[in-house]
Amino acid sequence: MYCADQKGIIAAVTNFIHQKEGNITYIDQYVDRPNGAFFMRVECDFIGDSFNLNKFKKNFNDEIGNSFSLHCDFYLKGQKPRMAVFVSKYDHCLYDILAKQQSGELAAEIPFILSNHSDLEIIAKRFEIPFYHIPVSKENKADAENMQLVLLQENKVDFIVLARYMQIVSSKLINQFNQKIINIHHSFLPAFPGAKPYHSAFNRGVKIIGATSHYVTEELDAGPIIEQDISRVSHLNSIADFIEKGRDLERIVLLRALKLHVNRKVMVYGNKTVVFS
Repeated sequence: MYCADQKGIIAAVTNFIHQKEGNITYIDQYVDRPNGAFFMRVECDFIGDSFNLNKFKKNFNDEIGNSFSLHCDFYLKGQKPRMAVFVSKYDHCLYDILAKQQSGELAAEIPFILSNHSDLEIIAKRFEIPFYHIPVSKENKADAENMQLVLLQENKVDFIVLARYMQIVSSKLINQFNQKIINIHHSFLPAFPGAKPYHSAFNRGVKIIGATSHYVTEELDAGPIIEQDISRVSHLNSIADFIEKGRDLERIVLLRALKLHVNRKVMVYGNKTVVFS
């Protein structure tokens, strides 16, 4: 939840939960003082089986939310979000996602994998996940995205991960899944954007390389950043070394970002994120 910073928010929220016989198991808050904004994340348990989320939301907004102008999202902790995975030909991120999801470390359901190539269908079969091949070209891009939207809606997808999906997503898809499309960029944004960041970094003689996971917006590679990491390099490393280190970072950073998102620990504010521990 977030709102303009003001007195009494924490007390009001915690007292409300107590009055509804809830037990707070996690609470954290952050104040963006330059912008006067307040953010808070709360987890709580309720006694018995009679808890009704819709009733709780209505009561919360009527009794507290409206008076503080709170912007809130409510989730049931055991309800896993449904995540569509978009890929092209690179498989390193896909393998990590599927392995962690199958082991239970990534608390999401994967209704399908979609690709503009057929190369990775064998991986989907291995994990027994439906695979859809929708080729994309300049001539059919609009039709291809319409097909994608039908699949997303039919499968009640909550968010999309671009696991090295090598296509620019149009505003039509972005508007349907605002702040719900997660990308992994093979660079430490905003430095060295573009198709060959490792070559650019190598030519500049950099001492670190990185990877960035962010929400997709219409401005290419400029969406709110969820997670980043770096690896040190030197003049002794070749471009092949850069690529190998970079792919390891991509897997790690994307998986961290996905875990933060599915555990509802990321709040988008403007073009930035507040990420709770």
